[in-house]
Amino acid sequence: MTAEGHLLFSIACAVFAKNAELTPVLVQGDWWRIVAGAVLTCLLPDIDHPKSFLGQRIPWVSRPVARMFGHRGFTHSLLAVFAALALFYLKIPDSSLVPADAVQGMVLGYLSHILADMLTPAGVPLLWPCRWRFRLPVVTTQKGNPLERILCVALFIFALWMPQNVQKNEAVRWTSEIITAVQQRFNHFINNQH
Repeated sequence: MTAEGHLLFSIACAVFAKNAELTPVLVQGDWWRIVAGAVLTCLLPDIDHPKSFLGQRIPWVSRPVARMFGHRGFTHSLLAVFAALALFYLKIPDSSLVPADAVQGMVLGYLSHILADMLTPAGVPLLWPCRWRFRLPVVTTQKGNPLERILCVALFIFALWMPQNVQKNEAVRWTSEIITAVQQRFNHFINNQH
């Protein structure tokens, strides 16, 4: 997917997550911090590709990462998400410096990138270092693909239009409870490390 596609897709995912009330933090969160967090990190997984938007701007980071992991390797996995969160909370133990809704927006942005790349024929190694590729090839990766733009804009419109009574949906409530439980355990783990 292109950088433009990832930006549109991340904004749509942030709007969808906020409207679906996936976590209590997102329910109470500020729109601007959630969307800004998502936009901030939505291109980050492509740091493993020197010709990507970020790779061209910070080649001293991109080239070594590309040599170590290759494109769509570690940075496109759930392990990278957990490693980034752990590093974030270890380096910023005072969580009041960065609001929780902004952090969840950043996680949404990163995950939106991985999800968007799952929609391409190449897929992603979600369970890296396991080499299995997860994919649902809906869009091709050619530059300027109109289907990519249509899909991203349609998702954004759906996220805006989505009925606000989704919180009554058992699947959404169940997902929210799991995310909250995982977040509490992670915070407990991080707090006990100090």
